[in-house]
Amino acid sequence: MKLMVLDGNSIVNRAYYGVRTMLKTRDGLYTNAIFGFLNILTKLLEEEQPEAVCVTFDLHAPTFRHKAFDGYKAGRHPMPEELKMQIPVLKDVLDQMNIPRYEKEGYEADDLIGAISRRCEAEGWECVIVTGDKDSLQLITDQTRVKLVTTSMGASTSRDMTRAVFVEEYGFEPIHMIDLKALMGDASDRLPGVPGIGEKTALSLVRMYGSIDRLYDAMPDIVIAPETPAKPGMVKKLAAGEESARESYYLATIVTDVPDFSFTPGDNLRQEPKQGLYDLFLRLEFTKLIEKFGLAPVQKKCAEHQAIAAAVEQVRTADQAERLLALWRGADHVSLLALPDLTGVAVCCAPSEDVAVLTELFFDRYEGDWNALLQTLFSADIKKVSHHVKDLMRLLRENNLPAEGFVFDTALAAYLLDATAGSYELERLFVAYFNEELPQPLYREKDAFSMLGDTVQAEASFESYTTAVEALYEPLRKELEQAGMHALFYDIELPLCAVLADMERAGCRVDAVELTKFGEEMAARTAEKEQNIYAMAGEAFNINSPKQLGAILFEKLGIPPVKKTKTGYSTNAEVLDKLRYFYPIVDEILAYRQYTKLKSTYADGLLKEIRTDGRIHTNFQMTVTATGRLSSTEPNLQNIPTRTELGSELRRMFVPAAGCVLVDADYSQIELRLLAHISGDEAMQEAFLSGEDIHATTAAHVFGVPLDQVTPAMRRSAKAVNFGIVYGISAFSLSQDIGVSVAEAKAYMDNYFARYQGVKRYMEAVVQSAREKGYVETLYHRRRSMPELKSSNFNLRSFGERVALNMPIQGTAADIIKLAMVRVDCRLRRELPGARLVLQIHDELIVECPEEAGEQAKAILQEEMMRVAKLNVPLIADAHIGKNWLDAK
Repeated sequence: MKLMVLDGNSIVNRAYYGVRTMLKTRDGLYTNAIFGFLNILTKLLEEEQPEAVCVTFDLHAPTFRHKAFDGYKAGRHPMPEELKMQIPVLKDVLDQMNIPRYEKEGYEADDLIGAISRRCEAEGWECVIVTGDKDSLQLITDQTRVKLVTTSMGASTSRDMTRAVFVEEYGFEPIHMIDLKALMGDASDRLPGVPGIGEKTALSLVRMYGSIDRLYDAMPDIVIAPETPAKPGMVKKLAAGEESARESYYLATIVTDVPDFSFTPGDNLRQEPKQGLYDLFLRLEFTKLIEKFGLAPVQKKCAEHQAIAAAVEQVRTADQAERLLALWRGADHVSLLALPDLTGVAVCCAPSEDVAVLTELFFDRYEGDWNALLQTLFSADIKKVSHHVKDLMRLLRENNLPAEGFVFDTALAAYLLDATAGSYELERLFVAYFNEELPQPLYREKDAFSMLGDTVQAEASFESYTTAVEALYEPLRKELEQAGMHALFYDIELPLCAVLADMERAGCRVDAVELTKFGEEMAARTAEKEQNIYAMAGEAFNINSPKQLGAILFEKLGIPPVKKTKTGYSTNAEVLDKLRYFYPIVDEILAYRQYTKLKSTYADGLLKEIRTDGRIHTNFQMTVTATGRLSSTEPNLQNIPTRTELGSELRRMFVPAAGCVLVDADYSQIELRLLAHISGDEAMQEAFLSGEDIHATTAAHVFGVPLDQVTPAMRRSAKAVNFGIVYGISAFSLSQDIGVSVAEAKAYMDNYFARYQGVKRYMEAVVQSAREKGYVETLYHRRRSMPELKSSNFNLRSFGERVALNMPIQGTAADIIKLAMVRVDCRLRRELPGARLVLQIHDELIVECPEEAGEQAKAILQEEMMRVAKLNVPLIADAHIGKNWLDAK
């Protein structure tokens, strides 16, 4: 039998600090620590499959250690308010999960874990301690092991510490972890240890003597290794620090016989959760966990949902369809969803608040002309609300059907209202707005409506999700109006759906023959570099293995290591870049990595994505980034490398159709121009108005030289300063980017702000405004909530400040190019029907058009991109024509 006990405070702290996104519910309750804790818990339950589980917590009251030592844990930062408010809720969750929790005044969670582990051993149970702290390592025995949990960027990992693993790593038995802490102390707990004795020395002493008792018995003739006497200074420190060592030993010892603490492993057997867990997860908006736990409510429907789903009708005849189509034409709007293969559509029409009709149309049950029905339904005559409209539009156009009349997208609206939510699926939105869970979306499954599927349940879910769209429409529409996002939604985001659907359908033509040759060349170069590396190393090894590579570079070849991680030597790009100019083998390794990536990720990766029409059809995701930028996936065409000559060669593979050209237009320094406009900095505005080279001008002021004496190196550094300022760069980061000292980088930034004082004032004002309002916004009123600015976590708060500085600039740039896309598309349809937008790469648009129309398409691109926004500085778009993307660039 196995019991798993979690150190509640330790795990919830790691969950909180390991997730950068400050998750919270619509009513303002932070949930990131709870969510992270539950993810760790469920993952470990699946891994360990224990028969019993429990959690221990600390209480706020002082423990016996505080009473024994005034300085114990003194000076610790108080728990952040955003975390503190989650602890009682987490305990409620555990109660509803039927997971026992233990806490006792005067004792720490570690002490309870110690008592629990020993009780398990006494009754023949295996005990697994889950914690993020090493204090519990002293409890390891043959029956008790520790899982050390670490969390970073939302992902948790755990490491099993058995007795054998511990002894191999530390060189002594686990119980002597107490002696180690007694000597070296523990800054986090304010254990003094022996002043002047660090971890390395303490480890040597414990390995030699095992315990501080035996160590002090051997004083003063002690050794730190066989036949290696301790230096007099060390002996003196140990002698002077004996009292401190023994006090630290007492404080570091976990109590395993807690008085008046009764525990029986069998009382902690895993049980089914209580019914209240469903309601609690609903309040916390944990829809995925509801699904994962298989929870269900006592009562499925809420009042709002019942009213909407009042009547269901299935259409079988053309007469029925015509009657309904006439009703829908006259309605303010209808809400609808379609099956992925367009063999079914569900339509909800609510002519009044009290009456609603849900209609289901299925191809295999309809006796009339299915195509004619869809032609009318998706025409401009019927105003439609749907979820993820762009995807539906693409599906319709791929089937030669109209994709018109869409007046609202519930997913897009929810995204604009909370750009950091991460998920905008109907399941989550319905919980957030109505505190009600939707059923499983069985209608989306491949064989849902075939003989293999559960047709009844699939239809029921189809109905529920369609009525959910209708239910969400009005509250989302009102919130958009209240937030001042009407124009952003109706003038930019919604019209862009049609533009992107057409771009995805059109795709980009790729020369597969040339791409194959490129891949073969990269393979040959990789093989050549591989042999060079083996020759320099004196042996063959796995170059792609950080462990083997580290051993070759830093042990066999004796190259001084730059950085070490928990798993060994770091061999990342940052480390190797610092070594490449001093050690030829490092330069070969970096070249090897470049060729390998170009071959696998780009040459091979892109070849797999070319469809039978010879084109790659990427997917532009509209609801992913917090700044409003589009995200390209399947494949990602926005990360085609440009900084190296070889990487840029990939763009040569993107070609137009026969008889056509590509026209590429790119905004010139749009983010800096927006910074000049938004900040109102007169000096920066004047530089753009007079047509000066902004980077050279900045270099002249930063380096204090006349403009005509600015060198290319100075200009490059000034460019890094200009763009770094937009992203809230620190002096340290700037120093790393341009290869100068931190003091020099700070001086450059000081000179920059002395010249552009308006920028400095803007940066201070925008962060202060974000703190007061709780959000930042673009010129077009796109918002990003900023809960990070109120965090007591310094790193999270600093991250929030950088985001607050950058988002209004980057977000406005995203808004501008989106609006430009809508206008360019409109003009091309009107004036150049043979031309079409095929790609957007952040500030860059690419049009494919007949060769003879290249100049006209270029003019349209530049005109619409440059006059889309009225700024206090010129908005410049450079455009070129070419027979491939590289030449057009």
